[in-house]
Formats: sequence, structure tokens, C-alpha cells
Amino acid sequence: MKNEIIKIDKLSRVFRVGSEDVHALKHVSFSIYEGEFVSIMGTSGSGKSTLLNILGCLDTPTSGEYSIDGVKISTRSKSELSKIRNTKIGFVFQNYNLLARTTAIDNVMLPLLYNNKIPAKEKRDRAIEALKAVGLESRMNHMPNQLSGGQQQRVAIARALVNDPVILLADEATGNLDTRTSYEIMTLFQDLHSQGKTIAFVTHEPDISAFTDRIILLRDGHIIKDTEVTPISAKEALEKLPPPEVD
Repeated sequence: MKNEIIKIDKLSRVFRVGSEDVHALKHVSFSIYEGEFVSIMGTSGSGKSTLLNILGCLDTPTSGEYSIDGVKISTRSKSELSKIRNTKIGFVFQNYNLLARTTAIDNVMLPLLYNNKIPAKEKRDRAIEALKAVGLESRMNHMPNQLSGGQQQRVAIARALVNDPVILLADEATGNLDTRTSYEIMTLFQDLHSQGKTIAFVTHEPDISAFTDRIILLRDGHIIKDTEVTPISAKEALEKLPPPEVD
């Protein structure tokens, strides 16, 4: 049986807004197992962002339990949660979140800076391997402003991979990209999934969720659908797009 990477059990999150309680999540339960590629979907107000913050150990639930890789987060201190974020989760953001005046390889090495157990050479070697995994070894000394949006997102994915996390957590990772580049990035995610990576991909775009093998749909703080699906090949979808226009 595959390892249970994420376990959410009767999880609720309540925010106090003025004199009212806002129930962003209401008794949500699900698990994500090793090797799954799951999309978490929902419109604005569905609870998707709240769930993302809890999955990323940036927030804690009001009630219920969240465990990642067998570790319950509700009993952890802020410093312990920070360590969990850095070692067990690889984050990929919509806006890339790269340091502007830092080369691609140094951006990828950032999660390793606080790990004194890893020698400097090994940190660099890991970063090079991560950049190779996303096809950017020839751009490792480029600054972000010398890279396209798709290339910057590849650097961000390499940074997420460098610590060999138990799960990649992508937040609208194609949201700032055109359709062709989005499909290229999803081809990369599908390649990583085929290599055994566990991925949770938060999106509001149905065509992006079609590239995953399970869809969790949120509405008004509830899960209204949790379905395994046969994913579309992002590579094949990319090949069917009209050729890019040449200026």
C-alpha cells in the first residue's frame, strides 16, 4: 500500500470578521497518497486558498487534523512548522517568487542555505541536478530578467525539487503564463509525476486540472467532488495547438 503523504480529517477553519464568524472550511476530509497528481479546484470563496495555506503549514485549522508524511501539524511550534515547510514541501507559486538580482542556480540553492549539514559543493551539485531536471542547465547563471516567464517558472520548480520534498505544492503555477507555455509547464509536471513525484496542483482552470489524475473540487468550504480521472497528455495537447505567431 502506498504511503499517505497528506491526511486531512474533519478539518475546519473559522475566521472572525467583525462580529461574524466566517467558516472558510467545513469538516473537510481527504488523503493524498505517494505518487498521486491531484488538482484542487474551486472558485473565489470556495476555501481553496485557506486549504492551500494549511497544506503549506502557513496556517493551522480551527478544528480537525492535518498530517503530512505522518507528522501532525497541530502540535508543532512555529520553528517546527518552518522546518516542515523547508524539508517536506516544495512550493511553486504563480508569481515565481525568484530573487531578482540572483542567478538561477543561486535561486535554486536558497532552500539549502539553512541546512548546515550539507556541504557547499553538494548544495551546488543538487541545484545543478534540479536545473537539469527542468531542462535549464544552460541558463543556470542567468538572472530572472534574462529569462522568459516559462523559464522563470522552471527555475521555481527546480527550487521546489532541490530538497527532495515529499510533495510538490503548486499554487496557480500556470496563472501568469500563456496557453502554450502553460502546457509546456504541465508537460514538465507530468514528467515529474511519471518519475514518482507526489503533486498537489491548486488551480481554477479546468483545462489545467485535466492534466492531473484526480480532481478535488471545493465549493463554499465543502468538498463537492473527489474523482479519479484519466489525465490528458499535456505533450499531446501542446502539439495540437496552432504554431506560435512570429513577429
